[in-house]
Amino acid sequence: MKVAIGSDHIAVDLKASLIQHLKDRYDVVDAGTDSGQRIDYQDVAWKVTQMHAAGQCDRGILLCGTGVGMSLAANAAAGIRAVVCSEPYTARMSRLHNDTNVLCMGSRVIGHELAKMIADVWLETAFEGGRHKTRIDAIMERRQHGEDPAAPRQAVE
Repeated sequence: MKVAIGSDHIAVDLKASLIQHLKDRYDVVDAGTDSGQRIDYQDVAWKVTQMHAAGQCDRGILLCGTGVGMSLAANAAAGIRAVVCSEPYTARMSRLHNDTNVLCMGSRVIGHELAKMIADVWLETAFEGGRHKTRIDAIMERRQHGEDPAAPRQAVE
């Protein structure tokens, strides 16, 4: 599996730690940034999501201060189902039931060891499918047509 990992300036150290941890088991691509110089997180999120869209990676991991900004930016991209996780259970369930393809974590929220545990669980969990696939397909179809994926569905007569 190929995993693209990107971070903003706040999470550079966490990104380096994760890459080191994962590189023996996965094909890891460093999508930047590489310094503490202030950058706009949406630029890194865009790079990782576009790598996914182009088939250059199977999954992405994005890191910033809280994980929320990266998640917002990533979820704006077509075909992306990004999740913010701060513990392994949510990481597992996000893959199992929601087939998330981008994991977002906050370097100010979790430490390096917990981030490694979360990434391991997330990368090792397969999508369950079944009724969950139907739900994900409906959400993605609504997004593709510019509809609100959270709006109640109209009953068909």
